[in-house]
Amino acid sequence: MSSPRHVLFIATVSALALLVSCSSETKSTGSSTSATSAGNGSATDADADGPSGEFTVLTYNVAGLPAEISKENPTEHLPLISPLLDEYDIVLTQEDFDWWGPVAGAYDFVNYHERLRADATQPYKTAKHPGPEAVGLDLTERDAPFIGDGQGIMSRFAFDNEQRVPWKGCFGGFDTADGGAADCLAMKGFAVVTMTIAPGIEVDVYSLHMEAGGTPEDQALQGRDVEQLVAFVNEHSEGRAVILGGDTNLHTDSDHPDGSGGADTELWARLLSETGLIDACATTNCNDTSRIDKVASRSSDVVDLEATALESPTDRFVDAKGDDLSDHPPVVATFSWRSTSGE
Repeated sequence: MSSPRHVLFIATVSALALLVSCSSETKSTGSSTSATSAGNGSATDADADGPSGEFTVLTYNVAGLPAEISKENPTEHLPLISPLLDEYDIVLTQEDFDWWGPVAGAYDFVNYHERLRADATQPYKTAKHPGPEAVGLDLTERDAPFIGDGQGIMSRFAFDNEQRVPWKGCFGGFDTADGGAADCLAMKGFAVVTMTIAPGIEVDVYSLHMEAGGTPEDQALQGRDVEQLVAFVNEHSEGRAVILGGDTNLHTDSDHPDGSGGADTELWARLLSETGLIDACATTNCNDTSRIDKVASRSSDVVDLEATALESPTDRFVDAKGDDLSDHPPVVATFSWRSTSGE
């Protein structure tokens, strides 16, 4: 007979499965100016226009939910993903959980985060999630989450000023009869760091995971997520260059059943317009404007940033059988940058 603790865990992870988004090879190398040791590529000498360079950004929801309920076989897939991450200068991961409550903490699930990073050599990595109280969750207003925010950032560029911000609201717990996607069982939100890509050249880099689900409550919360993120970016990153990537759960194909008849498209457009961010898909003429895993950026008075390529190298992120390693595609943006501080 199963123990009460095991039964509780199975109930927990079954609900956590709904945290996964509702939608179910070219090697890129980074480069930097000769003034910095960060980045993989060859150095680019400063010229009359100032230093410049290129780097890659991968955003990837790695489907790191417990193996007991995951359809993606994280026990085998996460170690396969790990060496593939080494190709990229900046890696943003979602569902890469490194904090868990006592129930989940008794299972192999707690080792996933380290396995994912085991073969990735980026020297700079975000610290372990500090827990709900440390990021300002008021546990008198909502139930304690069972797992962290799942946000991970790894980089060949040094960074500091790491912050994690949970969404102020969520919908959906253990009982999914209300149509919720169990979002309240995790501390979903966004993480941000200040990254130095060359001396005097800083970029605020964000990774996010928005509310899932297609109920009216989920749609309203996605709007609040956008409001919260816009307010934070406009205050925290005022006047600064920004790269933002992650699982938006916004279906910008208006025909998608969870797109709410174009409401998701409007939310993404609002996020871009109110922060000055530019969708990498727009600047690269990508052929999939509807994917929910997105990348956007903006320049500053110090540095010009431009997404020059956007790809989804799904043919590389597969196992020996050719099965995808996650239920989300990897998305890779190549950025060129140029210092404007001397202009």
